[in-house]
Amino acid sequence: MAAKTNAGWFFEDYSIGQVIHHGVPRTLSGGERAMYHALYPARHAIYSSDAFARNCGLAEAPLDDLIAFHTVFGKTVPDISLNAVANLGYAEGRFLKPVHAGDTLVSRSEVVGLKQNSNGKTGVVWVRTTGENQLGDVVLEYVRWVMVRKRDVDAPAPKTVMPDLAAALNPDHLVIPEGLDLSGYNYGQSGEPHRLGDYEIGERIDHVDGVTIEEAEHMLATRMWQNTAKVHFDATAREDGRRLIYGGHIISMARALSFNGLANAAMIVGLNAGAHANPCFSGDTVKAWSEVLDIAQTVAPGVGAIRLRLVAQRVGAEMFSLKGEDGKYLPDVLLDLDYWALMPV
Repeated sequence: MAAKTNAGWFFEDYSIGQVIHHGVPRTLSGGERAMYHALYPARHAIYSSDAFARNCGLAEAPLDDLIAFHTVFGKTVPDISLNAVANLGYAEGRFLKPVHAGDTLVSRSEVVGLKQNSNGKTGVVWVRTTGENQLGDVVLEYVRWVMVRKRDVDAPAPKTVMPDLAAALNPDHLVIPEGLDLSGYNYGQSGEPHRLGDYEIGERIDHVDGVTIEEAEHMLATRMWQNTAKVHFDATAREDGRRLIYGGHIISMARALSFNGLANAAMIVGLNAGAHANPCFSGDTVKAWSEVLDIAQTVAPGVGAIRLRLVAQRVGAEMFSLKGEDGKYLPDVLLDLDYWALMPV
């Protein structure tokens, strides 16, 4: 009898140009918003209040941008990273349409790169993932690359193909949500008075607060986004017997911590690059800092764009330190994320 269960994909199962349609469609609701705000200290006003969002030209408050990202990402895990050693990075991410309660999201991925590692036991797979809503509108797209185990170490290595990825999105390629108008932005309600003109390229911001990562909260997040990667929920999947904290959990935690100093970095619209620099485990206390990389204007009324480097690190590490003299990330750096956000001018 043929096996009915899914052992996941291994490195030799992928080929360039292959398109994978991921199960299972998911309809989002206010429940995801409530759980997201319970897991993370998320307070950005456009996502928290229908009235505030309407004052910004939107019909209602969309779901947090990272809810859409985690949902689309989670769909891909059984086919892309079930047998992953690590998720390595992101590029060319664009948030193309806000997601609202009641929307149903599906995901598909195209294999755009393959490279077997020198140890012959693993390889890196690059995929371009697209998330669509029930109307067929693309809400999100991004490239990510992941290190995947081989099923058979003696299987021949595929031809190496590494995608040519942009170092950063051009501001002209950012998509502004339809109707967004920040010319009447309510700074009294948003939590901070700082607008785009108050920031300078090269400025660094210590977000001050720290959060200790809890095993229970991490497991809730992993299950909520239907992330089935074994290293996150099965303590026997790693030799050290520890469950690896899902990288998306650290992304959302760092983004939420960045509210203190960047409360008006209102909506994420671009993901330029990202690296999960070192593993995080339950009990680690995480802090965050940001660096302003670029500032741009948009054609939307009152709307500017700010490019930020968001770094999450363990408490005790020197603030604003990122890499050593060898060019490698310092051991207490957990996340290095480069993104574009919209901000009132």
